[in-house]
This record gives sequence, C-alpha cells and structure tokens, in this order.
Amino acid sequence: MQTLKTPFTNAQLELLKLFSRNISEEDLLEIKKQLAQYFAKKTIEEADKVWEEKGWTNKDAQRMLKKHLRKPTKRINA
Repeated sequence: MQTLKTPFTNAQLELLKLFSRNISEEDLLEIKKQLAQYFAKKTIEEADKVWEEKGWTNKDAQRMLKKHLRKPTKRINA
C-alpha cells in the first residue's frame, strides 16, 4: 500500500505552527512585509549572480530594455 505525502511543504507547516494563535492585523502585515523583503533580497542576489556570470554591463542592460522579447500570441477569431 502506498503512503500519502503531506499536502504541505516544510515552509507551510512552519507557518501553520506560527499562526496557530490569533495575531493582530498589524503583526500580520509586518510578517507579510518581512517575507516579501526576504524573497525580494534572494531574487536580487540571484539576478546579481547571473549578471556577474554573464559579464553584463550597463550598456547591455540598456540594450535589453529596448529589445522586444515576448512572442506574439495567436489571435482567435470570435
């Protein structure tokens, strides 16, 4: 017989433990702000790492800003 995995990740389980009691709306907003700042910092660090690995310059950034990279979408006639 196959055992089922928990539907929650380790991070979700920790947050459930943390929020097992009521907290104020102010505290909840502060926690959300802290989490957003944490993930923003990690994202910037990863982007900086790629930037360094690729050897990009500010000139490259300006070129990328002007370049259209999205693929056109198919239009469906209604």
